[in-house]
Amino acid sequence: MKVYNPTSPGRRGMKRVDRKGLTKPSVDKLLKPMKSQAGRSGGKITVRHRGGGVKRKYRLVDFRQHKTGVPAEVLALEYDPNRTAFIALIRYQDDEVAYIIAPQHLKVGDQIVSGDQVKPQPGNRLPLGKIPVGSLVYNIELKIGRGGQMVRAAGTSAQILAQEGGYTHLKMPSTEIRKVRQECAATIGQVSNPQHRFTNLGKAGVSRKKGRRPVVRGSAMAAVDHPHGGGEGRTGIGLKHPKTKWGRPAYGVKTRNKRKASSKLILKRRKTKR
Repeated sequence: MKVYNPTSPGRRGMKRVDRKGLTKPSVDKLLKPMKSQAGRSGGKITVRHRGGGVKRKYRLVDFRQHKTGVPAEVLALEYDPNRTAFIALIRYQDDEVAYIIAPQHLKVGDQIVSGDQVKPQPGNRLPLGKIPVGSLVYNIELKIGRGGQMVRAAGTSAQILAQEGGYTHLKMPSTEIRKVRQECAATIGQVSNPQHRFTNLGKAGVSRKKGRRPVVRGSAMAAVDHPHGGGEGRTGIGLKHPKTKWGRPAYGVKTRNKRKASSKLILKRRKTKR
């Protein structure tokens, strides 16, 4: 982590991840232009508090790593502005290049490979049924061949608890325990950049560069604008039930559909904060 001296009010308390050792993008065909939607769909705001920010390009990350049995060399580790984890530029033996989510402790020059018969080493990708119990994995598939969809944020990992009846039991970062088909692939290790959770932006200007606009508390609004608004002076929400701006229940209310098909795959729900 880089801790800054309090040379100004905005610098006081600022902490950022030290990106020493990361390089700039060097393969143009893996970059794609991104148009800022500013939280709008069809011209209407669908996500509030979005807009502005620094222009960025999307990195075409390969979540499948479908080239089985073909070793790849790590050419560089790079920063991705669209995700919290670092990404790695790899080159296969047939000279094809791709981006992958970098695991922790991956270094330039390392060799990684995906397939059914590869060793369960950090960075290698193989079916869940071939991974030993107790291993840490990330970038986990939910459907066979679709590519990793779970456990992709910085510093996260899931642990394999058991192999039973064609399913692998996984303990997710949220403490939820769920079953995933053994044919689904996952990458060994833990996602890079675990220090991301200690980041302190320091000032509002940094948040604006990330495309975040100011947020106003509901209790600071007028009664006509929010269910929490109104009253004389500074008042909380009082005896009112917490609600969203549109009157729906908020703060701790379960929103998961009880008839969702994947509920039968969840063995233990995540722990809730009291």
